[in-house]
Amino acid sequence: MPRITPADRRARILEAAREAFAEKGFAGTRLEDVAAKVGISRPALYLMFDSKEAVFRGLVHALVGEVLPVGLPENLGNVPGPYALRGFLRAAFVRLTRPDLAFLPRLIVGEGRQFPDLVRSYHDEGVARVLDVVERIIRHGVTRGEFICADPVLAARSVAGGVIMTALWKNVFEPAGAPPIDVEAMAALHADLVIDGLAAGRGEAR
Repeated sequence: MPRITPADRRARILEAAREAFAEKGFAGTRLEDVAAKVGISRPALYLMFDSKEAVFRGLVHALVGEVLPVGLPENLGNVPGPYALRGFLRAAFVRLTRPDLAFLPRLIVGEGRQFPDLVRSYHDEGVARVLDVVERIIRHGVTRGEFICADPVLAARSVAGGVIMTALWKNVFEPAGAPPIDVEAMAALHADLVIDGLAAGRGEAR
C-alpha cells in the first residue's frame, strides 16, 4: 500500500472539509468528522491545522490557486493585455461558478456575520488575490500602450465585481429561483465591455 505523504494528507483533509462545509455549513462542520472521513485522529489533523478557521483558510487558498494560473503566465512578457485579460476572465467566470465551489459564496453570505474571520479569510485568500492578478494585467496593458487607466486599483475592483456577482448569482440567487445565467456568454460580454472601456481611444479594443 503506498505511503501517505504529508502533502497527500493535507489534500485529503481539505477535500473532506470542502464536502463538509458544502453539506453542513461552517457552524455545522466538526473537525472530528473531517478527521474521521480522512481516516485520521483529530490530534493528527491538528498537527496540520490548528483550528477550523485554519482549515477554511487553507481550503480557500487551494481552490483559488486552481483558478489563478489558468490563461495567465507568471511573466506576462509580450502577451497582449487584452488577450491576457480576456483569458483570465473566462477562466475566473467558469471556475468560480463551478459546482464544487458553489458552497463558498453561500457560506460567506449565510454565515459571514456570525463568523467575520471567514469573510476576512475569503477576502485575503480569495478576493485579494484575484484583484492583484487583474490589477497586474491592467498595468501591463497600460505599459504596453493598449489600455488607458488612471487608477488600476479601482479598475481591478470594477472588473472583479462582474466575476463575483456572477458567482453569487449562480450559487445563491439561481437556487432561490432567479433566472439562470449563461456563464460563458456572461464572461465574453463582460470581457468585451471591460476591454473596450480600457482601450477607449486606442482604436484596438479587441
